Amino acid sequence: MAVRFNYAHAFPEGVHAMQQLTRTINASGVEKSLLELVKTRASQMNGCAYCIDMHTKDARAAGETEQRLYALSAWREGPFFTPRERAALEWTEALTNIQQGHAPDSVYEMVSKEFSEKELVGLTLAITQINAWNRIAIAFRAEAGTYQPPKTVLV
Repeated sequence: MAVRFNYAHAFPEGVHAMQQLTRTINASGVEKSLLELVKTRASQMNGCAYCIDMHTKDARAAGETEQRLYALSAWREGPFFTPRERAALEWTEALTNIQQGHAPDSVYEMVSKEFSEKELVGLTLAITQINAWNRIAIAFRAEAGTYQPPKTVLV
């Protein structure tokens, strides 16, 4: 699919605002590696090739293993994820598929045991933001495979 146009050039202030939200989320106390898993999982669910490419590269750059990235789409079936990660992935799926259950109490109870209130808001903002980015990248057909992680991780 051909790129429709460069949305960052068309509305740089909007992209800047989204990037500022990323910096705020990164200061929430949720581990960078976990945020990358969440972003990758939501992107898998939404079918956003650009974001899958980006966040698997960022996850690797942050030290994530190939094994865990390969198993992410079937995270419930493998032994590779901690209870905290499982809770975050469950919350990710519930919020990404909001039309299927409106974030059930059972999932909220699980995630609230693993995260402080501040972390839970940060995690929820991260999930919300990646769903927005997925829709932006899909709408304007961002080209998968072109992203390269920064040489240094920015906060």
